[in-house]
Amino acid sequence: MSSIHPTALVHPGAVLDPTVQVGPYSIIGERVTIGPGTVIEAHVVIDGCTEIGADNHIYPGATVGMAPQDLKYQGAESFVKIGDGNTLREYVTVNRATGEGETTIVGNHNLLMAYVHVAHNCVLADHIVIANGVALAGHVEIESRAVIGGVLGVHQFVHIGQMAMVGGMSRIDRDVPPFMTVEGNPSRVRALNQVGLRRSGLMEAQGGEVFQALKKAYRLLYRSNLTLKEALVALEPLCTLEPVAHLHGFLSASQGSQRRGPIPGR
Repeated sequence: MSSIHPTALVHPGAVLDPTVQVGPYSIIGERVTIGPGTVIEAHVVIDGCTEIGADNHIYPGATVGMAPQDLKYQGAESFVKIGDGNTLREYVTVNRATGEGETTIVGNHNLLMAYVHVAHNCVLADHIVIANGVALAGHVEIESRAVIGGVLGVHQFVHIGQMAMVGGMSRIDRDVPPFMTVEGNPSRVRALNQVGLRRSGLMEAQGGEVFQALKKAYRLLYRSNLTLKEALVALEPLCTLEPVAHLHGFLSASQGSQRRGPIPGR
């Protein structure tokens, strides 16, 4: 049997791997599945149609799979899916999606610090760090290896790009481009995220060619007199390199009808 504290309430219909640990006074609902090695500490509530993978650590007071804070929600069957190796610190909240059959997703190896709120229909990729007191509104998407500073809000439908760095207490009401550092209220692109590029190995990739191409892309986008449309055209010769192609594709898609457009430069 799983290691379940006598004061915890685990519904007989829940499916817990034998190696799962459940702490005092935690509550696990009927339609919850939890994978091997996951630790649920005290006073955690996990409910709804929720799937949690292996080797996660969920700290006291967190709630996962509760109904969305969305007035459109009418009781549809919706889901939360959390991958492997995630850390959800104290009082993190992850709400299930709003529409029938829809899913709120947290990928793998993410760190969500205390009081982070992940609203309905959010999609988080892998190796993301979100500092204390961050609120993600509905339908926010965050790509892998982004880092988000503390005590800030992210507007609904905003996308945050791969390896972006968002400074604490910023106002994020438009898309954050990949590989960029964004900060302020109103937020502005300040520089390339060189720390993230160095840690990931991209600064030295292909003999430094990738980093030089990203520097050129940054200058075209944020230090020239070109419009965004003109800068994207000028970027096309550099798109033989995957990171630049990803940046180009992100910014092109950011101008779509359901997107809020990218945060501008200073």
